[in-house]
Amino acid sequence: MPSPVPLIPAPSSISALPLFADDLAFLQSHGDVILLESPSGGRVALSARYQGRIMTSAVGSDGLSLGWVHRRFIEAGKTGTAFDNYGGEDRFWLGPEGGQYALYFAPSKPFEFPNWQTPSAFQQGEWATAERSPTRVVFTRSMTVQNYAKTEFKLDVRREVSLLGPKEVAERLGVEPPAAVRSIAFQSDNRITNTGAKDWAEKSGLMSVWILAMFPPADDTFVIVPFDRNGSGPIVNDAYFGKVPPDRLRVDEQAGVIVFKCDGKYRSKIGLRPSRALPVLASYSAQARLLTIVQYDKPKDASRYVNSMWQLQKEPYAGDVVNSYNDGPTEPGKPALGGFFEMESSSPAAMLKPKQTLTHVHRTFHFVGEPALLDAIAKKVLGVEVSKLTLAP
Repeated sequence: MPSPVPLIPAPSSISALPLFADDLAFLQSHGDVILLESPSGGRVALSARYQGRIMTSAVGSDGLSLGWVHRRFIEAGKTGTAFDNYGGEDRFWLGPEGGQYALYFAPSKPFEFPNWQTPSAFQQGEWATAERSPTRVVFTRSMTVQNYAKTEFKLDVRREVSLLGPKEVAERLGVEPPAAVRSIAFQSDNRITNTGAKDWAEKSGLMSVWILAMFPPADDTFVIVPFDRNGSGPIVNDAYFGKVPPDRLRVDEQAGVIVFKCDGKYRSKIGLRPSRALPVLASYSAQARLLTIVQYDKPKDASRYVNSMWQLQKEPYAGDVVNSYNDGPTEPGKPALGGFFEMESSSPAAMLKPKQTLTHVHRTFHFVGEPALLDAIAKKVLGVEVSKLTLAP
């Protein structure tokens, strides 16, 4: 199990995030890095070596590194661990994690942490770079995976990462950020194609595209998840790794948002099912003056999502659409996976015939500026002013 990596202090007292230039130099010292550059000065660093991940980004070449890079693991040069944790603020995985159709547990193995294993098919090896321009890159990969029920899946993955310009940002979010706010925005368009000879069917298990975004936390970081107040069923699932304590999770039914503490110090996870999930969530740190918004495609009529709970399930297709994970010790006295937090999105379960394709798009918007300006963006996109949110009842 990798040991936690210490965060590199930035020269300013407003945050403990490393500088983008430092993370970029570190990554370049360990392999090729693809750099996308926006006209406004924003930067996005990607790695084909690390499975086409978006490793980190910044609102400018002089800015803070906004993705989480696991330096200690990269320096160790290991592969084939339970989780080859290079970091990255947008990585491609497949779900489900647990259950009778799990991809992360071998058949008959108990759903316990020592048995958890990320499939090598999508965590090892360099991905092919099929296309590349200053603002866009396409990665491809063919793979085979097997689930807990011993069903084998053959698939091709096409992953296109592109920058989003000011016009696209305004169209996607419905708000035009003021000039005083620095920003960077990008998306990953992830497509899986059934290349096998058989249909992917519910009775033998289905998969989903699962995009996980890792970020460096600060002590005051929290994730905000708006939810559908008119939806049915429980608002939030907080039972993944034990119930989340009330000082770390608050459901504000009046405002229609969930506030989840993400300081990288207490292992916990939350999720929302399709009846409650909206296609957006965010994180906020006042000391970093940073608002990060994640937006993803959620098909209007989709209701079948794979269930990743670590148990045999009564409803294997009643899973979550969106999740947030806060890292921390896996067990008392054990190390954390690295000390990060995540915002995650999933596609519906992929019931694909041979040669059929499913697409899932995940977008990231970083805004750095004064709290009042960030509040105006958050109010429009999330329905709340983030600087006024607290975990207190």
